[in-house]
Amino acid sequence: MANTFPVGKLDMDYLASLLDRYAYLNERVVVGPRIGEDATVIDFGEAYLVAKTDPITFATDEIGFYAINVNANDIVTMGAKPRWFLATILLPESSATEEMVEGIFSQLSSACHQLGVSFCGGHTEVTYGLDRPIVVGQMLGEVEKGKLITTSGAMVGDDIILTKGIAIEATSILAREMEDRLRGKYPSDLIERCKGFLHDPGISVVREAEIAMESAQIHAMHDPTEGGLATGLHELARAASVGMIVYRERVPILPETSLLCQEFGLDPLGVIASGSLIIALAPQDSAKVVAKLREAGIAATVIGRVWEKEKGIKLEVDGEIEDLKCFVRDEIARIFEV
Repeated sequence: MANTFPVGKLDMDYLASLLDRYAYLNERVVVGPRIGEDATVIDFGEAYLVAKTDPITFATDEIGFYAINVNANDIVTMGAKPRWFLATILLPESSATEEMVEGIFSQLSSACHQLGVSFCGGHTEVTYGLDRPIVVGQMLGEVEKGKLITTSGAMVGDDIILTKGIAIEATSILAREMEDRLRGKYPSDLIERCKGFLHDPGISVVREAEIAMESAQIHAMHDPTEGGLATGLHELARAASVGMIVYRERVPILPETSLLCQEFGLDPLGVIASGSLIIALAPQDSAKVVAKLREAGIAATVIGRVWEKEKGIKLEVDGEIEDLKCFVRDEIARIFEV
């Protein structure tokens, strides 16, 4: 019997081999499919078109809001402005209702208005074999040629800044999708606060990316999603052919996140993490960027630094250095197992 894949991202090495064999690019593709790069970049004359597609598969509540923001995040990490959005909306045949469809469209429209994005196309159908709706988004943006930022731009010696805290998206998903389990065990106000993490501190990183770019020369940005902060750091290191050291005690984790991860037995370093932004930049600029972000009410912390590839990707815990685990399978996938 052939081996099957676990839920989550494909193994990085295997995916890289697929891209090497099957990607077909013409001369206008500036950034093609690469491990760690958040979007593709195409030469459109005076500017670059930046394009991204990403599905929402774990969340069902406010799925339209998720779809806009996780795709916009990947556009802005390239230094670009999100402009146009298309959605493929797949609805479950046994439970699709007008209320469900109206809700998804309303969420998509509202989130686009918040970011100044045009909701300009896509496809909708009722699909067999689904037990929940799935939205596959495609976001297009543009950036001036001299302002493109790539994940591969991280340099040896750079500081690594992390905004807000880890597993923000996971906190909201756990509270929303597992609410029945949490009710009665935890106070209602705590559950509602965790559900609200979708909006506060929020899964969008557009504002902090813009502030960072206005404050200093940014070498690289990356939006950690499935596989959490740890996998996001691995992706950045692979794209830039560097290593890094991360200091565990500096990695911010909000108390609500810590509580829910403990409740479900999940490692917060490996849980879906939209809402955090990884920024790599020269150490002489990091204090200024952190200060500007904090002035805007956005928490930011230097959590590590980039070093030579040969030194590996390491985590310092209580003075001991160990390998930083890469979570090919997002920790949150375990709570959806039957």
